[in-house]
Amino acid sequence: MWRTLIIGALAALLSVLGGCSALRLGYGQAPELVFWWVDGYVDLDDEQSAQARDAIRQWFRWHRTTQLDDYATVLSRMQGELAEPSSAGRMCRLAEQLRSRMDIAFDQAVPAVAEIARTLTPQQIEHLRRKHAKNNADYRRGYLQADAQERRGAQAKRIVDRAETLYGRLDDAQRERVAQWVAESPFDPQRWFDERRLRQQDVLELLTRLSGDDPPPAQAQAAIRRVYEDAFRSPREAYRGYQQRLGDHNCAFAAQVHNLTTPEQRRRAAERLKGWEDDLRALATQAP
Repeated sequence: MWRTLIIGALAALLSVLGGCSALRLGYGQAPELVFWWVDGYVDLDDEQSAQARDAIRQWFRWHRTTQLDDYATVLSRMQGELAEPSSAGRMCRLAEQLRSRMDIAFDQAVPAVAEIARTLTPQQIEHLRRKHAKNNADYRRGYLQADAQERRGAQAKRIVDRAETLYGRLDDAQRERVAQWVAESPFDPQRWFDERRLRQQDVLELLTRLSGDDPPPAQAQAAIRRVYEDAFRSPREAYRGYQQRLGDHNCAFAAQVHNLTTPEQRRRAAERLKGWEDDLRALATQAP
């Protein structure tokens, strides 16, 4: 849940990246979107809602004034690299940079998350369990199609959609190459689904302990940070090895997709990043 909370906040922002200046409008609405997103998971009561709204507003105030300019700098640097061929190593380094910024953003939210987590009732934890079940059903429909060819086709479409968000439309030859790479990928949606459910169980058990034992704030925060870290490095050894193999493959895959693009597609990508960079810099100078 903890990694999901911060990803949800970021998703609320990414959902408005439809064009230049759209981010500026959406960022102001993001605190309310994130609140409703969180409330949908645990059904906050009135006191918790007030606490959550205040914490979310404070987080976005911090985020705007301390993080956005750094994000814009990363986007500026990426624009300069788009014209050149990429490599697995470069893509992995970019992923590490993004992960480090996600860590900072999450760490800032931990005290408030821990405080609210210690007040959750058994009924709210059960609400979260049901929300997990609904999300898992959606995941099954999207990722675990019975027909293997249909499953690979859905995965290829997701990757093409993400690439086209940045580069613009891929041609038929590029799409066929993506489909071939998907067929060669070590990604195992069933394995990920099984790990996903184990993580969800870990979160439910943690929430039950935090709300029942009422540990000191520092102890609660440390427990939440551990669960967050587990999302990136599973406590289960066999899955950790799979994570590493998949991560290495994805870095190489991202580089291959980039190297397959045309100069015009790279120019479009640079323009898109520039638009986001300008929006972030403008937001960083505006009062919350």
